[in-house]
Order: sequence, then C-alpha cells, then structure tokens
Amino acid sequence: MRFLIPFFLSSAALSAQTGQTLPALPEPVTNNAVTEAHVGDSVFIYSFAGLDASKIWSGIHLKAWRYRLGDTTWQALPPVPDPAGGKIAAAASTVSGKIYVIGGYHVEANGSETSSRKVHRFDPVLNNWLSDGADIPVAIDDQVQAVWRDSLIFVVSGWSNTTNVANVQIYNPATDSWVAGTPVPNLLNFKVFGGSGTIIGDTLYYAGGARTGSAFPPTTFFRKGYIHPDNPSQIDWSGATDPLAQGYRMGCVELLGKALWLGGSDVTYNYNGIAYNGSGGVPALDRLTLYDPATGALTPFQNQVIAPTMDLRGVAKVSSSAVVLAGGMGPNQEVSDQVRLYELAQVVPTQQAHVLPENRVFPNPASDFFTLQTPVWVQADLFDAFGKLVGRASGSGELRFAVTHLPAGFYFLKTQTAGGAYSLQKIVVSP
Repeated sequence: MRFLIPFFLSSAALSAQTGQTLPALPEPVTNNAVTEAHVGDSVFIYSFAGLDASKIWSGIHLKAWRYRLGDTTWQALPPVPDPAGGKIAAAASTVSGKIYVIGGYHVEANGSETSSRKVHRFDPVLNNWLSDGADIPVAIDDQVQAVWRDSLIFVVSGWSNTTNVANVQIYNPATDSWVAGTPVPNLLNFKVFGGSGTIIGDTLYYAGGARTGSAFPPTTFFRKGYIHPDNPSQIDWSGATDPLAQGYRMGCVELLGKALWLGGSDVTYNYNGIAYNGSGGVPALDRLTLYDPATGALTPFQNQVIAPTMDLRGVAKVSSSAVVLAGGMGPNQEVSDQVRLYELAQVVPTQQAHVLPENRVFPNPASDFFTLQTPVWVQADLFDAFGKLVGRASGSGELRFAVTHLPAGFYFLKTQTAGGAYSLQKIVVSP
C-alpha cells in the first residue's frame, strides 16, 4: 500500500478567516443541492430539494429557496419539478448563467430507493424553472459533479439503484445532450457514492465517498482525471491511497487555483445520519483539506474555522476566495438551517519556501517517544493522518516527542526553519 505525503508548504498558502453567519434558511434542511449564480451585480445562493429535520423518508422534499447576498431573508422558489416527489443526494451546477439540478434519489415508505434520471433546468434571471433537460442515460445519485470550462457538466461515478457505477456521464447544456466519458477504473476505490470533487484547468480531482462492500466502508483514495481539451470525453484516470482523502459527503470547491474539501464525516451513513456499520450516529467534522496542483499533494488546512458540518451536496462559491455553506447536519446529526460565509485569503510569502533535507528522527517506528535531531533552530509540528496538530516543539539539537498517548498509525512531522525552509517526514507510531 502506498501513501502520498500529505503536507507540503507551497509558495501560496490559504488561510481561513472567521466565518460570517448569514440569514438562516427558512427551515432546517440537509442533503440539499447547493450552488450559486450571478444576476447582474447580485450574487445569489440556491438550495434545491433535501431532507427536513425529521430525518425520515416523509421529510424528503422538493422545496427550493434563494438568497441574495446582502438581503435579510431567503426567498421561496417554485419547487423542483420532479413528478416522482421529494429527493435527496442531487447535485446542482451553474453553467453560462443557468442552473442544472441533476440526479438524486427518492425514498418510499417501505425503505426502497430509486435513483433519478432527471435534469431540472432553472433560469436565475426569469427566477423560474424551464423545461427539463434530456434524461441522464444512467440514473444516478450521490455522484461527483463538476463543471469544465463553463461549458460541460461531468457526472462521475455515484450510486445507481443497486450499486456504485464506473460511468462518467457528460452533459452539454448548449445542445441538451449527453455523451459517455472514459469511465473510471472498474475498481472499488474509484467507484463510490458520496464523494466530491472539482475541476481545475483540465483535471478533475475527487476524494472520499463510500465503496461497495459490507457497511459501505469509506475510502482513503485520491483520484485524478485529465480531460483532453480536444476531446473532453477522453479522460486519463489515476489515483493513489492517501489518508487525507477520506471523507463522506464533504463539500468541495475550487478556490484560487486549488481544490478545497470542507466538513463531511469519516464514517459513512444513511440519510438519517446513522452509520451503515451499526455504530450509531456519526460525527460531523470541521476539517478542511487542500490540494495544490503546484505541489501535487493533499494538505491539512491550517487555522480552520468552519463549524462541524456534514451531509453536504454542494458549496456556493460567491467570489474567487469566499464560499457559503447552507444547511447540512451539525453535531449529533442535527439538521441545520445555518448559513455561513467563509472568506479565504491568499497569503504569498516574500520569498519562495524551499525544501530542507530530512532531519534525523529516531526511533521510527516509535512506541514511547521519538527524537528529532536538528543542527539549526526549527519549529516542529506533528500532525495525524487527518491534519490535526497533535504535537509541537521548537529549538535546535534534540527535540523529543512523546507518543504514548497517540493511537497507532501514520503521522507526519513538518520541520520548518525561521527562514521558511521545511522538511516533512512520515512517522509510524506502533502499539
């Protein structure tokens, strides 16, 4: 099994600013499709369909709302026009000023679930629904969905009625037509539901999700798909195990040329927030994870400030450096009406950081403690596999880290000088 080193300092890092609470949704809602659209000089945030605070099948609905940044209330819209009734796990994308709500699934009183083939088209200028678009060739829900060059919508993997699928389905809003893209590899770590991703340039990145198997286990796998510009249906897929890629129903957005995953849960669960593995209610996370194409690595986000949030089916990007999360589940699987804006500013150091040779660390693996030996002053930070800071020391000579209180597993030691040079080493804590 191969692990990618998950923490590199780049010359352009992101730092999070305090979240701003916006007017609440008209009612609590989760598993709702969220996107944004610009109308004139105004920025609107949209929520489509989802599940109410009851967290039972009858609470799944087709309600729709929009909010204009700067207003004091949300506006009710005509409901999503699906004759099959309420649905969850759809996704919404905005292309050339119009919104497309794709897929999702319906739940019956007997617990049966049916994936949707619907494409609902919404015009933000008319503020109303248009006729539905062409049906998705393969019914889908909980898919990865991302927009390429403001022209094509890529619908990747997801659940189709009875199983995860490898299909890549590409929708062209200009022609209202679908083509098949190169499918993801027919492997459990690529075929997932509840994953999320984005497109940067001509590459689609997606992380997280649940694979097929007993209790739908989560994946720790990061995937990339290079889209050939001269033939966008041709995609070169690759992927590798990375512990930072784990997460179920995370939000994902491109910001400042980087991919950012927000919230989610490390445990997969049914729509009511109860774990598939029978362990009960699952925890919502406040974790942020970054992928920088310049370094080719997932990194734990620093100075994280988002509230614990999971069950996200979209993020509204309201500027080049700001996102809005609307609804979802918070702690104790409580369905939320909260709406928060997070401003993320780019910080560019005065000089390019450079990589130091690895310092000596011993013993490694370690069970009681390990020692970092360094000839110069450094700050040394120890992170767990999910980017949480679990130890810190500074100085020169020999710096000692106790690990008896840490669970066995992989950790990462980032060592940085006062001038910004750094090294990164994998640490193994043994039982």
